Amino acid sequence: MLLRVRVTLPDRPGTLGQVARTLGVSGADIVQVVVLERLGGRAVDDFTVVWPGAARVEGLLAGLAAIPGVRVDGVWRAIGAPTTTGQDAELLAQVAANPTDGVATLVDAVPGLLAADWAVAAVVPLDWASRAGAGTATVGHASWRAPEPPRLPEVTPLRARTLTMADGTHYAIAPFGRAGLVLVVARDHTEPLTAAGFHATEVDRLAQLVRASAVILGDRLDLVGPQSVTTVT
Repeated sequence: MLLRVRVTLPDRPGTLGQVARTLGVSGADIVQVVVLERLGGRAVDDFTVVWPGAARVEGLLAGLAAIPGVRVDGVWRAIGAPTTTGQDAELLAQVAANPTDGVATLVDAVPGLLAADWAVAAVVPLDWASRAGAGTATVGHASWRAPEPPRLPEVTPLRARTLTMADGTHYAIAPFGRAGLVLVVARDHTEPLTAAGFHATEVDRLAQLVRASAVILGDRLDLVGPQSVTTVT
């Protein structure tokens, strides 16, 4: 199976090689490395690896933790193939080619792009600002791996952001800027693996996809129909 391994490490020669060697010795076959951040002498890297299904991750975690200065931020199962350049443009081309199903196309594709478990296009009530909280959202479309019913945090259609709930589920949220429609992407907490939260670069990527899709779809966003969902507090 594919695993995503996120580590924070010193941004100095040799450390990345130590991490790669440790992954290899533990049985992982590295298929992609993505640098998410370099700041203040530290780097945040995502490794996508092929992992033997019968192997336990405890040895991998212990090996990485033994490298001076290295911190494991998360290990979780990745859905779909590693991301490549051009996938975002290809997705937007598909949305433009079939705008009738544009929202569904976006929602179904985003989890694979962001190594997430599922996604939902949620509709926030127009009077959300006058309520005590953000109110109970409704679902316009849910990806095929979404729970039934999807459990969503309280969301507002104001800005892209991340949330982590008490049960360990991580969310990335990006508004379409129209009709109270918000795209919500989730990484579930599943023992013994622990997913990392969404990085700022991932949230930016999601927001760009949503904004571009909103331009392409325009008035069609007003036609997204609601289904009831459970709100997590």
